[in-house]
Amino acid sequence: MVPRSWLFVPGDSERKLAKGIETGADAIIVDLEDSVALDGKDAARGLAHEWLAAHRSGIAAGRATGRWVRINALDTGLWRDDLAAVMGAAPDGIMMPKALGPMQVQQLAAELYELEGRHGIPSGTTRILPLVSETAGSALTIGSYADASLPRLAGLTWGAEDLSAAIGASRKHDADGNWTDTFRLVRSMTLLAAHALDVPAIDTLHADFRDQGGLERVAAASRADGFSGMLAIHPGQVAAINAAFAPSEAELADARAVIAAFAAQPGAGVVSLNGRMLDQPHLKLARRLLGQPQTR
Repeated sequence: MVPRSWLFVPGDSERKLAKGIETGADAIIVDLEDSVALDGKDAARGLAHEWLAAHRSGIAAGRATGRWVRINALDTGLWRDDLAAVMGAAPDGIMMPKALGPMQVQQLAAELYELEGRHGIPSGTTRILPLVSETAGSALTIGSYADASLPRLAGLTWGAEDLSAAIGASRKHDADGNWTDTFRLVRSMTLLAAHALDVPAIDTLHADFRDQGGLERVAAASRADGFSGMLAIHPGQVAAINAAFAPSEAELADARAVIAAFAAQPGAGVVSLNGRMLDQPHLKLARRLLGQPQTR
């Protein structure tokens, strides 16, 4: 199953790390970057390794939970120390902040290849999730991901907070609460590039963790727009995100009916179902919803 909720947990907080596995998040991202001060990086690395090792099975209440680490950006000089500290515990993936295009993702992939060999981790199993929009330069590279060879890529995601600071924007939303033009463009490009690569598109976080109603509306719109999941910064956001990105029983039943209608007429390009005329895009959507391969 594609993770729906991706929860950031500060790597320097033993208490928050201990609770992270119980939040119901599909993926926990142990953060070694923005939420950890420079003088706390070493301690955070140690705690991150301990947490990853303790939860290596990734199981909470019978449910698989992804174990991820957000390292520091590749232009900081800190990222190799981050990887050296955590790779022995075999995280499922690395979130790469402030990614400056596919070439940096390939640079990280080469480093992971070496570390996997050193620690006896099967080659290629550590995935990469880049944040593709946190500077103006990185945002301008989003389209180039679509043509890149990135076998470790687990998806694409974007961030508005760092980008707003980078471009000096005093607002991210208009008076109606919608993204302003720059942020809407970046969000759309992330979505399109991810689908061009056939990897999950993960929407950015809802910054006001106390705004539950707003989160529910944003998450529902995100799924409707074609995103597979969403970042979270507070455990209280997880349930709403999981609910928004989980198909309803009615949706699942309709998807099965669509697939059955096409199966009943092999070779047909268009079929009729309950007064609706359905063509290949409907079949593709139904298969995607049920997690089935696209055979046509």
